[in-house]
Amino acid sequence: MSQKERGSLTLLRIMTWLSLRLGRRLTRPVVALIALYFLLTATAARRASASYLARCLGRPATWRDLYRHMHAFASTVHDRVYLLNDRFELFDIRPTGHAALGQLNGEGQGLLLLGAHLGSFEALRALARHHSQFQLSVAMYLENARQIHDTLAAINPAAAPDIIALGQLEAILTLHQRLQEGRMVGVLADRASGSDQYLEMSFLGGLAPFPCGPFRLAVMLQQPIFFMTGLYRGGRRYDLHFEPLHLDPALGRDREAQIHALMAQYVARLERYCREAPYNWFNFYDFWQSPASPQA
Repeated sequence: MSQKERGSLTLLRIMTWLSLRLGRRLTRPVVALIALYFLLTATAARRASASYLARCLGRPATWRDLYRHMHAFASTVHDRVYLLNDRFELFDIRPTGHAALGQLNGEGQGLLLLGAHLGSFEALRALARHHSQFQLSVAMYLENARQIHDTLAAINPAAAPDIIALGQLEAILTLHQRLQEGRMVGVLADRASGSDQYLEMSFLGGLAPFPCGPFRLAVMLQQPIFFMTGLYRGGRRYDLHFEPLHLDPALGRDREAQIHALMAQYVARLERYCREAPYNWFNFYDFWQSPASPQA
């Protein structure tokens, strides 16, 4: 939230235009150059990448590792152009665990999907658009990536998701309404605004502050909860994973204990997938540094 969005709006629009006119294969070399540019110029992001990868890989990150990390991020952003344009045939998307979602959602049950800045959320939305029974809303903070969201949304307005802008007073009421309507609501639960409460959790060998808000919301709403991630495997392949998270009935009405237990499940899955696909983590800042005004 404290870092200004990088990149030029004009260059974003030019790259989007080239991508749609020339196609994915011909514009992929440009993506490689963009990743190299940010590797060389984004000093703070490079430091954060090195710190994260060292934790995840169990060794110091090399320049090749750092480039692979930034290139994976650039590749998923590039692919959003085509996913938003309904060019699903360009990709090999392999979902796992979505049958349980389909069964519950087919019965009119609202679902809360907790994700992270891990892999491609657009690939997850593509699954929802590809299966007509899935209706997906997205709860997210828009302000720190306004340029890229607006640019990509202009590609295909009909494919733009139903976005619930977090940080506004009516957001929780809207989110609750969408769930009551039997929709799936996705929340990226690894970031929050500075005013949220945080809990330090053991994550990749250190204590990292995770926002309590999404999990407090999940406990309050009492809807089925799934962990979700869309891992980029290189080339044209994405692996989508959906795993249920459970509220522990043994904890009864102890809301704080329920929140902590749910967060522990979430963080454990996030750590497992980070180790499985380390170059898919797209939080390019010191994630282990406490927020400016943390509250436990």
